[in-house]
Amino acid sequence: MSETSTGDAVAAVASAASTGHWRRASIAGAAIGVIAAGAAAGVAIERLTVGRGMRKKARLALDASGPYGALRGTPGRALANDGTQLYYEIDEIDPGAAGPRRRRHFGRKAPAPVTVVFSHGYCLNQDSWHFQRAALRGLVRTVYWDQRSHGRSARGSAQSGPDRVPVSINQLGHDLKAVIEAAAPEGPLVLVGHSMGGMTVMALADQFPELVEERVVGAAFVGTSSGRLGEVNYGLPVAGVNAVRRVLPGVLRALGSQAELVERGRRATADLFAGLIKKYSFSSRDVDPAVARFAERMIEATPIDVVAEFYPAFDEHDKAAALPVFADVPVLVLAGDRDLVTPSGHSEAIADLLPDAELVIVPDAGHLVMLEHPEAVTDRLADLLARVGAVPETADVSGAGSG
Repeated sequence: MSETSTGDAVAAVASAASTGHWRRASIAGAAIGVIAAGAAAGVAIERLTVGRGMRKKARLALDASGPYGALRGTPGRALANDGTQLYYEIDEIDPGAAGPRRRRHFGRKAPAPVTVVFSHGYCLNQDSWHFQRAALRGLVRTVYWDQRSHGRSARGSAQSGPDRVPVSINQLGHDLKAVIEAAAPEGPLVLVGHSMGGMTVMALADQFPELVEERVVGAAFVGTSSGRLGEVNYGLPVAGVNAVRRVLPGVLRALGSQAELVERGRRATADLFAGLIKKYSFSSRDVDPAVARFAERMIEATPIDVVAEFYPAFDEHDKAAALPVFADVPVLVLAGDRDLVTPSGHSEAIADLLPDAELVIVPDAGHLVMLEHPEAVTDRLADLLARVGAVPETADVSGAGSG
């Protein structure tokens, strides 16, 4: 993308925010779609009209046929410290599964099994772990939850009340603790987080180190960062990213206050929105169209005011000092080599602070690496779970690429 086209897109967004001409909200809403993919505005507008009807029919066909996101478990709700209801689901171990964790303990209570808690990223939901869930189903006890204001969880009480407290990564750490207390009140834990979910795990460790020290036996940080996100350029030229950073705060405030209008704009620019999501979520040219559409649906489902109220928290995120809490347990740090949102250098920085961690950089992979290369991610997770005794070393995770 040329610097000129980037500047044109940024100028359009800035104009929509500064002039109040909300007819331009379609462009602004589309630009915020980049943020919804975990990126920043600034991709040229093209091919908005050519073949639009055909592409719409293709999206509908993919929605009808795609199996992704259809897995469900036993539902539950946790109550956050500000009263927000957080939705989670539990997949229990199949009683017929073999392995040391199923041994009988005559005359005394069997120890609680290892529970693996999955935390998803910004503008996604628990279904983003679809492939890993399909592969691990029945082999290990797992908890999948929706972050506040995402998926089936309620809108953040502190964010929707009269005082409008901004979302913070620290709050998400409190939310994870509430989910653990409700869904896995005892027994060892493995914490898995992607992007914002990894930051949530770090926030838990920062605020509740005793919980990690007493119960966490393993952790996985997937496509995430311990801080310095304000330095990410999202693949844009210097002039483009500087312009985005200059206008973005005002644009977000304006869009968040005009949610209904901007949502119409997002729908009107669905073709551009799909292109932005693919650019900032995936690297492979041959990514399954049904998987790309699945990611698009999750991000589309995140209201624009939620997109706006979460975004500032990332600039403030700095949890490098919390990482040593995980120094004594097996840790997996994994990222795509072409991640434009949380570049692989951020995962390398995490691994530098945890020198015993396993660092895996997946070739030809973008930000949603667990959807783009599910086998690679699931295999590494299975190895981690075998190391901590959560699954047998011979566990079959061949379902990683299935629905």
